[in-house]
Amino acid sequence: MAKQDEAETVNGLSPDIERLIKRIDMLDKRLDSVDSIVSAVAERVMRQPVTLSLTCPRCGHKVEIAVLGVEKPGR
Repeated sequence: MAKQDEAETVNGLSPDIERLIKRIDMLDKRLDSVDSIVSAVAERVMRQPVTLSLTCPRCGHKVEIAVLGVEKPGR
């Protein structure tokens, strides 16, 4: 049993903990990417209008969403 415990720990961490650390790092990178995308969209909206055109997959009805903003002067 002691040999099994020693084999499971590499650098003091069990494989489950190492896997969890990798998943948390991947989540952190994805959140950083989402943050960058949202920031870019927000900057664009403040400069010019953005229009999203969506089509319902069930009925085929088209929906258009316009987002408008005004950039503050002085920056």
